[in-house]
Parts: sequence; structure tokens; C-alpha cells
Amino acid sequence: MAGLASCPQLRALTVQTGAAVSPGFRFTDVTGSAGIHFQHNSGAFGGKFLPETLGSGCAFLDYDRDGWQDILLINGADWPGHKKNRSTLRLYHNNGNGTFTDVTVRAGLDVEMYGMGVAVGDYNNDGFPDILITCVGQNRLFRNTGKGTFVDVTSVSGLGKREGFSTSALWFDYDRDGLLDLFVCNYVKWSPEHDVFCSLDGKHKSYCTPEAYRGATCWLFHNRGDGTFEDVTAASGIFDSSSKSLGVALFSDNHDGWPDLLVANDTQPNKLYRNQHNGTFKDTAVEAGLAFSSEGKARAGMGVDVGDFDNSGTPGVAITNFDNEMIGLYRLSGKSFEDIAPQSGVGIASRNSLGFGCSFLDVNLDGWLDFAVANGHIDETVRNIRGNVGYAQPPQLFLNRGKGSFREVAAEVDGGFDLPKVGRGLAYADFDRDGDLDLLLTTNNGPAYLYRNDQLSGNRSIRFRLVGTKSSRDGIGALVRVFAGGLTQSRLVKGGSSYLSQSELPVTFGLEKQDRIERVVIDWPSGRTEEYKNLAAGRCYECTEGKGIVPQNGY
Repeated sequence: MAGLASCPQLRALTVQTGAAVSPGFRFTDVTGSAGIHFQHNSGAFGGKFLPETLGSGCAFLDYDRDGWQDILLINGADWPGHKKNRSTLRLYHNNGNGTFTDVTVRAGLDVEMYGMGVAVGDYNNDGFPDILITCVGQNRLFRNTGKGTFVDVTSVSGLGKREGFSTSALWFDYDRDGLLDLFVCNYVKWSPEHDVFCSLDGKHKSYCTPEAYRGATCWLFHNRGDGTFEDVTAASGIFDSSSKSLGVALFSDNHDGWPDLLVANDTQPNKLYRNQHNGTFKDTAVEAGLAFSSEGKARAGMGVDVGDFDNSGTPGVAITNFDNEMIGLYRLSGKSFEDIAPQSGVGIASRNSLGFGCSFLDVNLDGWLDFAVANGHIDETVRNIRGNVGYAQPPQLFLNRGKGSFREVAAEVDGGFDLPKVGRGLAYADFDRDGDLDLLLTTNNGPAYLYRNDQLSGNRSIRFRLVGTKSSRDGIGALVRVFAGGLTQSRLVKGGSSYLSQSELPVTFGLEKQDRIERVVIDWPSGRTEEYKNLAAGRCYECTEGKGIVPQNGY
């Protein structure tokens, strides 16, 4: 295989026709042995409140800057008047030996809230990642003190003035001033007091579809640089009360250096907010071919991710949808995007599943982005209605075979990965620092799962951690391109994506058997471009804007 890397066209054809070839890796469920003991609480008590169906997300973050990715799991809570147990989010510290320690209380995060999603970003550029938790009610912002603890700064930051039904969120620097701004998705206008009675049989209450509620606008908050934020939702052109938003991803397909946003909406058209370079955005999803299905219908968009899965230099898009709608897999064709899901192997395989979290990642380190999906239905009574659909559903893992073709291999990677689950959040990171990407998956009203990726083929990788100086400290929005073996791979340093979740910020490039890369080019959000040549595989490099590159010990 190493020889084929120098001829990408031949390699793509060989992998595409080799359907019986082993995936080259396996997943091992290490949840228990790693010390992750978590139970999501949806608050369900029989009242069939809408938020109970949506689950919660997860994140990988290195909160103490020790070089090891820690785990954050978001939790719901019992509803007022129906209190039984106290439940909070959970922060697990990576011990560096394959195990984690629950440090929630010690970190000051033992706080009860009906949490939904999470966005991680260093909004004050002090070198330590801060945490935004989206909630039903008041979202919460926790500032990292740099001493292993967090402080709730929701009120003093100016974010404590709005309550809603918030879902996914991300940090990004939309005006390129070096400070991370905040984008928050909202679902619908809902509260326990205004819950709508829906029923499948006219007698018993069931969970409503989003059509039963009015939409709610997303929010955009501008970072003032003094620890406070200004609500610029209306002034920026983001305001749209018809949206029912569940997922958001950073998007940059025109290489103009200004970050755009792609929003997945449930039963409403998706949005592509193009950055107008003057503090405003324009929705161009219809023209771009991303608003509707190929039949012109608004689907039930849940999760979203963006990645250059065909190594063309232009990112593709994946949006998970309701059962019987298929995942949308979009590739640029001319000036607009084409949904290639039906012929790619992803569409047909996902027709009978309901997808939530999703991520592009090179799981077998062959230089091509693969695709992982967390599946699960919204109501346990679905088995009584639809014969071909279950409540718990197997996650899916699609290996990239080149030329827009994927092969589903979840059943081939061991570890119980393909066992049915009521999946929701999904994130990836190299938590054990062995160079490959591991998966974290949350379930609704159930446990979280940590799957360790073990390479069997000997494929290698190279990783980069970015530190901004003129750009934001995290380097979010930077484009990293690696040139090796005849392939050009690209990764965007991004927050958000997937569904209610966030993966690690360092970027990983699979290299097959190659022992070095020819060069890496980093386009920083500030406009600065840096290039480094002849770097060895098998390690992580820390790249500081304007100051050079330093190899770390191992990955």
C-alpha cells in the first residue's frame, strides 16, 4: 500500500474495488476500564416534554493544558415539580495512562442545569479553554481560571440576558479581530408552561414533532475583548425566527479567509450564512444547493460536519436527517453543491436510521476522511409504528474508498461499536496519544461510550496543534494543508460541528506507511501564511503563529 500512495488515482481504484479488505483497525470499548461512569438524565417522567427526545452532547478538551485530551459530558435534569435525583455534567481528567478521573466537583462544574450542547474555546486568549453550555433556559459560560477550576461568568459576560431552547453552538472569529465570537443555535419556542399536547392515537400524549411549535432565531454574540459580549443577532443579518436549528459547522469553501457558517435545521431549510466581511452575513443556502434535498424538500436536519473528503481542496458537507430521509452528503459541482449520498454508499445505508452526531475523520489513517454517525430514534414507541425502524439503532462508520464512494464497516471493527444505541452526540480525539482518532458517543437517557482506536495495518499519522498570536489563541478558523505522497489533504481547525458536541482542536493527517511529509502550509485567520518542509511522521507539532514550529515528544 505504501507504494500506491504516490499514485492517488491508482490507490483510490484499488481500495474501491477491494470491498473485502479488512478495515485495518478495530474499536475497543474502554468506557468502564477508563473510568467513565456516566448516565444521561433526560428528565422524562411521562409528560413527554420535547427536550427529552434530543439528548445531550460531549466534548474533548485539554482544560489543564497538560497535553492530554480530557472529556466533558453534558447532562439534563429533572423537571420542576418532578424532582427525583440530582444530575450534573461530568468533567473527566485524562490521567495519561488510559484512565480518567472525575474532577467535576473539584473543577467547580457540579452545577445543575438542563444542559444540551457544548462549545469549547479560549474566548479571553489566556491559553486555557473556556466552556459554553447550551441549555433549556439559561445558557452558561464557564471561564477557565488556569488552575484546574472554572468560574461561572454568565451574568458578568452579558450572556445572561436571554433564555431559550438552545442546542449546538460554536466559537469562531467572524470579524477576524483575534477574539472568538459565539454562535448559538436555538430550536423552537418551547417551555413547560406552553407544552403542546400531541398524540398518535388521540388519547395518549406523545412527543410532538417540531411543526407543533414556532421556530426560534439563532444568536450571534460579538466578543468585545473585555470579558463581555454584545448581542449582534439582528445587526448581523442572522436573525430568522423561522429557523429550528440543531447543528452548526464552520464552513470555508471560497478560501477568502472569512469564516462562514452552515446551520442544519429541522423541517426548515438549512442555512449557509456567508460572511460579508463587514460584520454581516447573507444566507446563500438555496443558491449553494444546501437548503433542501435534491427533491426540493426541507428535511429534518440534525447534525452537520464539513470536511475535504475527496482531497480536492474544497470541503464537502454531511447533514444527518430523520429516518426515511437519508444522510445528505454534498460535494461541490460547478458553483453549487450536489447531494451524492444515493450513489456514494452513505445514502442507501442510512435510509432506515435517524442520524444525530456525525464527524469526518481519517479513522484508518490512509489519507482520506471517513465518516462516523450516531443514530437513534426520538421515541421508544416507534417500534410499534414502523416495522423497519427501532428506537435504539447501530452507529455507522463509513470508510472512504475514494472518488466519492464509501463502505459501511461498523460491524467489522469489533468492540461492540455496532450494537444498537439511542445515539446523540459524537466527538473524536486522540485521547491516548498513539496517533489515531478515538470516538466518544453519548446516548439519550443512557450511558456514554468511549471507543479506543487500535491500528492493525501499521499506518502512521502526523498531528498539528496551533497556537494563535494575532489570530485567536486556539487558531480556530485556520486551514492546515499537508502535501505527502501525491496527496494534498486539508483540515480546518474548528469548534462545534457534529450535534451538540465538539471534537479536539489539534488536527490529524493519516499518511499510510510514509515516514514524513513534504510540507505543511498553514493559513491563519489573521491572513498570515506559514510553510514548513520535510517533517517526520509519528509525532505532533506545535505551531505558534509567527514564531515557528516545535516537535512534541510523540503524539
